[in-house]
Amino acid sequence: MLTAATDPTVHDKISPAWIRRFDAALAGAATGPLAGLSFAIKDNIDLAGYPTTAACPAFDRTPRDSAPVVQRLLAAGASLYGKTNLDQFACGLNGTRSPYGAVPNAFDARYVSGGSSSGSAYVVATGEVDFALGTDTAGSGRVPAGLNNIVGLKPSKGLISARGVLPAAQSVDCVSIFARTVDTACRVLAVAQGYDALDPYSRPLQLCRRPFPAAFRFGVPDTLEFRGDALAEREFSAAIERLRELGGEPVTIDYAPLAEAAALLYDSALVAERYAAIRGFFDAHEADVFEPVRGIIASGRDYSAADVFDAQTRLRALGQRAAAMWERIDLLLVPTAPTHYTIAQMRDDPIALNRHLGAYTNFVNLLDYAALSVPSSLRADGLPFGVTLIGPCGSDLQLAELGQRYHHRSGLTQGATGLPLPAPGPIPGLVPADQDTVRVAVVGAHLSGMPLNHQLTERHGRLVSHAMTAADYRLYALPDSTPAKPGLLRVAPGTGHRIAVEIWQMPVQAYGSFVALIPAPLGIGRIRLDDGGEVQGFLCEPFALAGATDISHFGGWRAYVAANA
Repeated sequence: MLTAATDPTVHDKISPAWIRRFDAALAGAATGPLAGLSFAIKDNIDLAGYPTTAACPAFDRTPRDSAPVVQRLLAAGASLYGKTNLDQFACGLNGTRSPYGAVPNAFDARYVSGGSSSGSAYVVATGEVDFALGTDTAGSGRVPAGLNNIVGLKPSKGLISARGVLPAAQSVDCVSIFARTVDTACRVLAVAQGYDALDPYSRPLQLCRRPFPAAFRFGVPDTLEFRGDALAEREFSAAIERLRELGGEPVTIDYAPLAEAAALLYDSALVAERYAAIRGFFDAHEADVFEPVRGIIASGRDYSAADVFDAQTRLRALGQRAAAMWERIDLLLVPTAPTHYTIAQMRDDPIALNRHLGAYTNFVNLLDYAALSVPSSLRADGLPFGVTLIGPCGSDLQLAELGQRYHHRSGLTQGATGLPLPAPGPIPGLVPADQDTVRVAVVGAHLSGMPLNHQLTERHGRLVSHAMTAADYRLYALPDSTPAKPGLLRVAPGTGHRIAVEIWQMPVQAYGSFVALIPAPLGIGRIRLDDGGEVQGFLCEPFALAGATDISHFGGWRAYVAANA
């Protein structure tokens, strides 16, 4: 099949939001928490056997392996529809910097979509897929969301593996999630997250699992710039009032250290990391790189190693100054973007106007914050206005819970589809504020769809995520057990296998009666997960494994049962 990645004429035949749209979807697993959902991936994310171009035909390469995040989504049942357009090498916030065409705004094709994850945002906003992966270094997972009336979830750095993702600036990159609802974005996050020892910037993170208090404080910058856009300024004032209605108290914060940190991304030696990301290719093929991307990346050559250390020290100092605001606030509220620009305006002044779009996004990854862009309103001119909730590293679930309530209070429809918002869904992994709960990992007959799952659901248990254990366990098929059950045994660190588990949450008052049903030789202990966290879960006494079959190589009970059906 010819695509824009292989034939320069093809981009005229398909939407410029796509670089490669498959004739038939790449189907995910038949069952799983994302079964029935469709998705797309930004074309700087690897898919085995398909070109990764990063919107640069000369860069075209075909990877042998898919990025782990893509593997996780397919294994969870989602089906992949194709690869999307982007600002070349993920360098830009506007969606016009691609030889495959400018991606238009989903509401008015005269305007930019936002970038660099322009195509991913557009195909979600228009309803072509249920969710999409983008990336976010300086706001690329948020600005397109804000300009297209969708949700842009930018996780804490290192929460989702970025292996198999072409870096823009590797130390501050994130894989981001676009969806039309917070519920869908969080379901994807629950599957996508996990520690990856082969990704140098992955890290085991303990997320805060309690929502913000009913009465919370949110920061508002002491200086706000809307570039003369009175409609955007009016909508942000309305956003402050809506957050008040949800229990928030606005607190004015000093925006100067955040703005100064944002400027370092391009106005200091930190830009050298963009050059480092593709140095070998760029030095050999500089003329093949689209302007103004070429000039931005080339500027990274002009700095010394000492300059980089100076910039890093300056950033740390600004981070120390900015950290003081968290003593007074629970989260920060900013416009996702200060205004809208037409494609023609952006092409006439690509550097300055692109920088304006990042006024409230560039600092977030540099200072190690989590962020969620949510739709806020439609302006009088029919264009979307979005806001971003920003919190400290690890506040992802808290932001999602508040962001979902905020989004549903807006009365907006989904993206550009005109469809009403569905009922809010639970945030996987979040403990309700009014309920003490217990999280427990199940590995065998209690899995969803398995014979003993009713023991969880009868006690109001709720599946919150799928996970893998650390590689410290072996799984055995226990003989003479009815119904058939496995036994999970902890072994010396690193000498076992990663085993698939489901994490269920139930009211603490029901937990005792559940544990009372567990027959010997099984019991409850602490299970270590591959993201570094721990949770209560089923373990087996070693004496019972004499004569049991080691099925660890299947990676989980469900796979073993399927293979022996």
